[in-house]
Amino acid sequence: MLLAEPAERGTTDMTQPARRQNTATASWAPFDELQQVYAQLRPLIEAWDQVYFSRGTDEFVPSGDVEETDEGYVVEVELPGVKKDDIELSLEGRRLRVEGVRKEKERTGILRRRTRAVGRFRYEIVLPGPVDEERVSASLGDGVLTVLVPKAASERQRRIRVT
Repeated sequence: MLLAEPAERGTTDMTQPARRQNTATASWAPFDELQQVYAQLRPLIEAWDQVYFSRGTDEFVPSGDVEETDEGYVVEVELPGVKKDDIELSLEGRRLRVEGVRKEKERTGILRRRTRAVGRFRYEIVLPGPVDEERVSASLGDGVLTVLVPKAASERQRRIRVT
């Protein structure tokens, strides 16, 4: 069987070895690549930080937990040193917002170190399902605000007894 010459087939000569880059002289700089990625993501990171943490003001975001039960949602927000009169609680649809102020404690000595935030705070969460806005309750004890948000009647799990 005779094969046609490469020029006749319209392809290049396959007898030449492929040229490869000499790996001994080429350098790979993974940290340079990471810096390039960071430079591209930096505006996004800064925008996210401004929206979700500082909110453009001197507010801080307290720590909190959200637990779902069969009956509803239990939201616990850590607010040590905050009085119940300094807390505003609102529910708009499924969005629960806890706002208020942690006031500066009067001191007689010199404050050498501060790690606790003072000033205005805001904790906000969108609950995953429809809620019963009329039966929401809240209590403050041991520095933890506990908000009980019942699920809407249509969302509650019903137990069906088999007879």
